[in-house]
Amino acid sequence: MTLLTKCLFELIGTFVLILLGDGVVACTTLKKSKGLGGGWAVITLGWGFAVMCGVFIAGPYSGAHLNPAVTLGLAVAGQFLWSEVLPYIVAQMLGGLLGAVAVFLFYKDHFDATEEPDTKLGVFCTMPAVENKWRNFFCEALATWLLVFVIMVFSTKENVVLGMGSLGAFPVTCLIMAIGMSLGGATGYAINPARDLAPRIAHAILPIKGKRDSGWGYSWVPVCGPLVGACISALCFLVIY
Repeated sequence: MTLLTKCLFELIGTFVLILLGDGVVACTTLKKSKGLGGGWAVITLGWGFAVMCGVFIAGPYSGAHLNPAVTLGLAVAGQFLWSEVLPYIVAQMLGGLLGAVAVFLFYKDHFDATEEPDTKLGVFCTMPAVENKWRNFFCEALATWLLVFVIMVFSTKENVVLGMGSLGAFPVTCLIMAIGMSLGGATGYAINPARDLAPRIAHAILPIKGKRDSGWGYSWVPVCGPLVGACISALCFLVIY
């Protein structure tokens, strides 16, 4: 499998992840949507299934990282080539950007009908429920620590979940849902720079009617928190396993 092919599937998988993930947020929060008011449970389920679809698409070809934090964590743990880290991250970011643009085009009429700028921003990226940047950083780091650690545990010979072919997507889906339902209330559980930074860039450049600023003062948290959490997770895995 060539690196170009792997990156292409990382791009497509991340595109689908954001299309469905940001899509469920748009569906449940934008005015005049049939899904308006669906609530947190629908959002967490939607994000879980979004990850599942991305894993089904990219898994056989790229390993379906779909997340720079996962890519970095696997490299730190010695389970992924360092030479492929940057190409994977570029592909993931591009896929996230394109997915966010697609959500905007799909829900353009509903963005126009929605007056609240914070709601529009919330479709694209996360903002904390209570802004306390260093605690928010801790929340993102811990949630991503759990994500990466459990993913690596899935791949051990005692579990071999990620070696189950397509069936390996289901435990990861459940993991994403569990993180969202248990740890998502503080920051919105970005746990993925490609899920947060790339759509935030899309929000900044798209002609969204009545939009606010893109929250750049907070934007480092859902990028640095997941990356730090992933590295700590990889080191913990190496020590324990």
